Amino acid sequence: MKALVYGGAGKKSWTDVPDPAIRNPGDAIVRVDTTTICGTDLHILKGDVPAVQEGRILGHEGVGTITEVGSSVTSLKPGDRVIISCIKSCGHCANCRTGLYSHCLGDEGAPGIGWIFGHLIDGTQAEYVRVPYAENSLHLLPDGVSDEQAVMLSDIFPTGFEIGVQYGRVKPGDTVAVVGAGPVGLAAIATAGLYGAAGIIAVDLDRNRLELSRSFGATQVVVSSDADWKSQVLSHTDGLGVDVAIEAVGIPATFDMCTEIVRPGGNVANVGVHGKPVELHLERLWIQNINVSMGLVNTNTTPMLLRLVAQKKLPAEKFATHHFGFDQFMDAYDTFSRAAETQALKVVITR
Repeated sequence: MKALVYGGAGKKSWTDVPDPAIRNPGDAIVRVDTTTICGTDLHILKGDVPAVQEGRILGHEGVGTITEVGSSVTSLKPGDRVIISCIKSCGHCANCRTGLYSHCLGDEGAPGIGWIFGHLIDGTQAEYVRVPYAENSLHLLPDGVSDEQAVMLSDIFPTGFEIGVQYGRVKPGDTVAVVGAGPVGLAAIATAGLYGAAGIIAVDLDRNRLELSRSFGATQVVVSSDADWKSQVLSHTDGLGVDVAIEAVGIPATFDMCTEIVRPGGNVANVGVHGKPVELHLERLWIQNINVSMGLVNTNTTPMLLRLVAQKKLPAEKFATHHFGFDQFMDAYDTFSRAAETQALKVVITR
């Protein structure tokens, strides 16, 4: 089969590799019908994730059709259409029993690390992929949900919802600011209303993404390069600050922005993946009684989000801005890596 293979920092290739095979009784082999590219893949290609070894097949998002199952898999069968979760779940360890799949203790990849596809084992940017713990790491697709919609549930939708909205403790009537209107930030915007947010303020440098954020549920937008960006945000909160500030970029400046606009007793939910240390000004923040949260997605809300997508309650299809075939993988990476120029949100790559 062909797959997108990591060749070291700055190197990748769409090339021939051996077909995956069943290794353990709980495995499934999935023919990948649709996949996409994540910002994390770009970090890997820059050499920022040293755990990813040369020769690794990249990708942790995908939708496909099961072609083979291991001997202990009884709830899935060849021919089933499934979402491949970006996080493994053995289903029986202490962490999985509490829904903390991001720290699944199963041996696959490494105990305690839930993100393994395209990281510690071969991933989904390939014609076929082996999925361990298949009964807990795959989700059956109902009729009426397209591959294009479903692939957004592999990672970005549960990430924005769980780490942004749930960890941020959004409650009815809250005003929420989302700093960063990329795919995950837009997912947080789209799902904040599920918990009753009354106002959702999108903050970003990119005016195009800000305008797009309105269609995902933003009620106000603020250009973060404006000299008075902070006063603009506060003007939507009677000057008190937002109840929840969601950081969805992953740089020190945007984290600091969130701490500047949150009200006393509010919540800062860090969703972005930071590659550099962030200074936490406890000398200023301790007296404000705020909560700061962060984390890796568990994907334990994926079944619920899938039901909402099936009922047309969430705009999953709006994330797909560019489409490519499997023979255009290199073009897809080029387009996604220049998102500010190409206005790409998620590139959808299909057979």
